[in-house]
Amino acid sequence: MLPVASLAFVGGLITGSFVGVVADRVPRGVSIVGPRSLCDSCGTTIAAYDNVPVLSWLMLRGRCRSCGAEIPARYPLSELVVGAAFAATAVALWDDPAQLALGLAFVSILAAVTLTDLERHLIPNAILAVGAVIGVGIVVATDPSSLPERAISAAAAGGFLLIFALAYPRGMGMGDVKLAAVMGLYLGPEVAAAILVAVAAGAVVGVAMIALQGKEARGRAIPFGPFLALGGVVALLAGAQILDAYLSAFAGG
Repeated sequence: MLPVASLAFVGGLITGSFVGVVADRVPRGVSIVGPRSLCDSCGTTIAAYDNVPVLSWLMLRGRCRSCGAEIPARYPLSELVVGAAFAATAVALWDDPAQLALGLAFVSILAAVTLTDLERHLIPNAILAVGAVIGVGIVVATDPSSLPERAISAAAAGGFLLIFALAYPRGMGMGDVKLAAVMGLYLGPEVAAAILVAVAAGAVVGVAMIALQGKEARGRAIPFGPFLALGGVVALLAGAQILDAYLSAFAGG
């Protein structure tokens, strides 16, 4: 299993680097194909040997080779997180190539929207649309019989969050609603576990912020997309177990 996890981790590092480009360029309406990456401070084109995931950042000590400006640590951190998520997905789904392909695509989409939501409080429609097309394409090619169930799950997840978005627009946006729908497409019925985890995680963070910051925290908006992404990854890896445990504990089995 170690070779599978190692290979997936390296693939995740590379994908994480690309996801960073997507998250940076798509909200600005810039092509993800070109031009090559530039230093944000001096505009110098970043050479290929200075763009190796994680390793280049460490070798450069987190600074641009040309001007010495600091390179944000979020770049190597996001690459490492995607690498770890790829490795975990590969270990969990390695015996089902179709689900593995779907899972890796799902993790990549979640990583991209997490970055955009954290940095810009925005979940771009373009990323969600591409993610939906990729998901449908994989399902149609590998398991077309599950498409109706996935479509129902997408509608249910999006509709559930739409109610909250309409009732509490400051706490949840339409981007979160669309993300939940895309998650339903990828996860099917197990999207319920993802939303359960997301709501629980959001509540814990909200209570912690109120405890630490008092009344100031009550008026501060917290992006919900990252919590949905966390729930999505957890449900991808253990959604069935979470639903079984929940039903056993609160619904009498």
